[in-house]
Amino acid sequence: MLNAALARFPRLELVPSPTPLEKLERLSQKLGRAVFVKRDDITPFALGGNKVRKLEFLAADALAQGADTLVTAGAIQSNHVRQTAALAARLGLACVALLENPIGTADRNYLQNGNRLLLDLFGAEVELVANLDNADELLAATGERLRAAGKRPYLVPIGGSNALGALGYVRAGLELAEQINKASGEAFAAVVLASGSAGTHSGLALALEHALPGTRVVGVTVSRPDATQRPKVEGLLQRTADLLGVALPAGLKVELWDQYFAPRYGEPNAGTLEALRLLASHEGLLLDPVYTGKAFAGLLDGIATGAFAGNGPVLFLHTGGSPALFAYHPAGT
Repeated sequence: MLNAALARFPRLELVPSPTPLEKLERLSQKLGRAVFVKRDDITPFALGGNKVRKLEFLAADALAQGADTLVTAGAIQSNHVRQTAALAARLGLACVALLENPIGTADRNYLQNGNRLLLDLFGAEVELVANLDNADELLAATGERLRAAGKRPYLVPIGGSNALGALGYVRAGLELAEQINKASGEAFAAVVLASGSAGTHSGLALALEHALPGTRVVGVTVSRPDATQRPKVEGLLQRTADLLGVALPAGLKVELWDQYFAPRYGEPNAGTLEALRLLASHEGLLLDPVYTGKAFAGLLDGIATGAFAGNGPVLFLHTGGSPALFAYHPAGT
């Protein structure tokens, strides 16, 4: 049903084949629990990451509308802005990026290295803003200014997270369901991922509940508590289902863990850094200090505290972000 619904929407083929599902053998042995990872950190575009799956649908829509400029917003070290700027370059479009400094740092690495360095290489036009508390209004105003100058802008929301963008993770969720069916003779105890702008979480949860009913999806928040993250996820779930013309499954439960994002978005904590070191030293696999490091810290704590029932394997959706490591080097990564 979902595959047929997805087929109605134009898509650029930027992720032409499934990303791998791998067992982390050494780490599983250390933890006494099988851990698998879905490698969306190695999507084949602009150093990888989850945002390109959303951009497959959003950029197709932009081209259909005759846009000549992609306009988006995020933190200075935004993975989403990096991949949006790269895609604009590939398509011959301009890119305007509104960037905030969410941690108020003057550190040169954060301001100029990592994802920010790549924006210059991709030719994006960067505009610094005080904050993105009213991001939709800022994007709309930028779009109006560009239209007045004769441009044809297309507004890409933060994280690519609207209903159209979330289709990228409906598709990815169906892909993952097929891989899960082949990976193990037993059911996975949970799928764990970072929950931020909510498009990845919403799309994945919707697809898995349709394809593998009862699959537990745990979103580890990276920027806000459950009380403010939950409406974002639930609202986007409903809008995505509406766009596809399907009902929300009755058994779909939104599960959020909000104990791991402190002190704030974009600033790693001790658990984040330990998760980075543990996975790197045991598997040669890199997390990032903003999203996946915090989410994997939640997974590790969940295993340690018995939060995953039974003995089934735990699956981690690795959404990428490793370029930010070079911006956060002074923080101890």
